[in-house]
Amino acid sequence: MEKTLYVIGHRNPDTDSIAAAVAYAELKRKTGTPRAVAAMAAEPNPQTRYILDRLGIRDPACLPDVHPKVRDTLDRAPVTVGMDTTAYQALEAFHACGVRTLPVLDGDGRPWGILSQLRLSEKYMLPGAEHQREITTTLRALAQTLSGTMEEDGETDLPVTLKLFIGAMSAGSFSERIAGYDPRELLIMTGNRRSIQKAAIERGVRLLVLTGDHAADPELAALAAARGTRILLTPHDTATAAWLARLSTPVFLFAERKFETIGVGEPLTRLRQKLLASREPSVLALEEDGKLAGVATKSSLLAPLPYALVLVDHNELAQAVPGAEAVEIEEVIDHHRLGNGPTVSPIAFTTSPVGSTCTLVAGRYLESGIEPEPAIAALLLAGILTDTVLLKSPTTTEADRDAVLRLERFAGLDAGAFGREIFAATGSLRNHGSAIKAIESDFKLFRHGSHEIGIGQVEVIGFDEFHEMKQSLLDALAAIRKREGLFVAGLMVTDIAAEGTLFLVEGYTRIAHVMEYPQVEPHLYEMKGVLSRKQQLVPHLLKVLSRLDGEYSPGVGL
Repeated sequence: MEKTLYVIGHRNPDTDSIAAAVAYAELKRKTGTPRAVAAMAAEPNPQTRYILDRLGIRDPACLPDVHPKVRDTLDRAPVTVGMDTTAYQALEAFHACGVRTLPVLDGDGRPWGILSQLRLSEKYMLPGAEHQREITTTLRALAQTLSGTMEEDGETDLPVTLKLFIGAMSAGSFSERIAGYDPRELLIMTGNRRSIQKAAIERGVRLLVLTGDHAADPELAALAAARGTRILLTPHDTATAAWLARLSTPVFLFAERKFETIGVGEPLTRLRQKLLASREPSVLALEEDGKLAGVATKSSLLAPLPYALVLVDHNELAQAVPGAEAVEIEEVIDHHRLGNGPTVSPIAFTTSPVGSTCTLVAGRYLESGIEPEPAIAALLLAGILTDTVLLKSPTTTEADRDAVLRLERFAGLDAGAFGREIFAATGSLRNHGSAIKAIESDFKLFRHGSHEIGIGQVEVIGFDEFHEMKQSLLDALAAIRKREGLFVAGLMVTDIAAEGTLFLVEGYTRIAHVMEYPQVEPHLYEMKGVLSRKQQLVPHLLKVLSRLDGEYSPGVGL
């Protein structure tokens, strides 16, 4: 089965991230990858929500994490047996399917027990001396296994343990042989030997199996009814019938009741722990309602995952959706610094210092000779305009401007008017619902030596609302810093009209001495002309922090 290819942006997706994912997944489908699916690692922020709704574009699939789950490597067509399945039928299933364990299911499809090929073999090949004659079964299961017929009543389905004797001697010797046993515990098997049949019936044995389809004569049948002896007729010869009788035991009488289970939604790492910690060869995977989903074995840990990733608008695993490190990454399209780890095999990697990932995706459409549909063109346009702050950011390049000219033609929109509409409709901190959501709507982590810093950014029109929410934003930054164990947590509040930023920062109090921007008040700095996090603030911030602790080295954390 062909893999699903998830095209996905970073953990706290902005418009550029989601727009690039949606547009590139659409291009992949048009160019021969039908199972390409746009995805996002978190819900859209208010700006992106406005744009998606405005353009009538359905939300990408939300994947909060891509950690491999048990369901991802599970064979959902397990070989199972019911509780009344006989040992003979279980052996047939083992032989036909090549499995080593069989789940035993109750009538509702839930696991009742588990049967291993090893345990079944030991039971019938290595019985103890005291159990060599014993057959534990139900009369119905015995008749079924012997392809036999007998009268049924309320005792037919009750478990019973019988001692098997073969009537292949003189009647006198036979009577002596069974004399010391409780007749109600005896199963006598013989062919058309009337003397043996009569001796068994007169003794009052529990069950008389007549092989070769040789029925008892009417006189003996009447005597059997009077003495309480059941008669079972089988077409098999005596040797075959004796062998089959031992395999008539229903599995509910000897299956293991203790077995390992795991939910299909649990991480594959948990399955690995269970398989390695347990001596059992398999673990039963359960659906949410408790029904069996499949049987997981050590080979399940080696099964290929049914999905892979294309990363857009990032390449660092620290910024990727949780679990990305355990999934095959087939491609990367990004416009940020390189911070990716090694890959197992070569991949397509597109990177360029442009203002927006959507510029690179628009370039892919151009290279493929495919004109994006109007809604997709508008979405790409929105990604470029928001990421370059209406082409005002210092990250803006000629490639961004050229892409905007092409896309506004395909979308039938005026880029300037469309961009101003987006920021006018979404440039409010209160749109996010809470201070912490405002910060996390576009929050990224960066490495500084042995420390991590986190910087969020929101675009506004005017700072009045920010000053009203300043304390709650600072408290939220403190909470995020503590939760994530960050060295510094900050928020860029960028006024797109005034083309400047107020930077609110929590942590590492000595930063004020080397910040090189005016400190308006404790925790707050004014940064005129600063619009870009990746090109202006983060490099500067890492540089000034390095002056304090000597941890900075060129190329690290930029």
